[in-house]
Amino acid sequence: MTAVKKRLQNDSFRHYLKSLKFSLYTMRRPLDGFWDLIHEKRGSMAAAHTIVITFVLVQIVYLTQSNFWWIDIPMESFSSLIVVLNIVLPILLFSLANWCLTTLFDGKGRIRDIYMGYAYAMVPQLLIRAAIVPLTFILTSDEVMIPIMLSQISNLWFYILILCAMKQIHDYTFGKALLTTIVSLSAMGIMVFIFLMFFAVVSDGMAYFYSLGQEILFRIRRG
Repeated sequence: MTAVKKRLQNDSFRHYLKSLKFSLYTMRRPLDGFWDLIHEKRGSMAAAHTIVITFVLVQIVYLTQSNFWWIDIPMESFSSLIVVLNIVLPILLFSLANWCLTTLFDGKGRIRDIYMGYAYAMVPQLLIRAAIVPLTFILTSDEVMIPIMLSQISNLWFYILILCAMKQIHDYTFGKALLTTIVSLSAMGIMVFIFLMFFAVVSDGMAYFYSLGQEILFRIRRG
């Protein structure tokens, strides 16, 4: 049993490494890559989690260790938690919004597939952002167009990969994938608005009952 268990663990680890390496293939061949990622089981949730966590770490290094002429933020107000939320929340919100929408329009992807597709699409941004950090110490402020260009390329690359991922995951045409992706982004805004409204109502309710309780205690003590 021990030998069998060890072999299964080794097979799982090899699959994890292969699925992580496969992210480089999706960068170069997005249509084939994202189809195989989901339908041929070439991706894994473990690899997707690794990409997201690595992206968070790279973003923290990017914001805190880049040369001051590129990024100069007051460290006393810097919060790693804000960085984590700025990265993780959009992924989760997009996955949920896109899944809710595409289930109404014959989308074939599950919420985990959408999450994986989003995570794998982040790889170009991750690699380019990691490369920009040392470049800011090699280049001068007069050569600022180079990291700006690289940053814009990484963003455009990400948008293309997201579109390809949604097309292949849901087996859509490009037009339908683009439309559902745009509507998903709008739905994310609506979800955030509803959450903030709910939070405000709950906060006001708690404040009201707290004040009411304080008033009752005050009257009891006086009586």
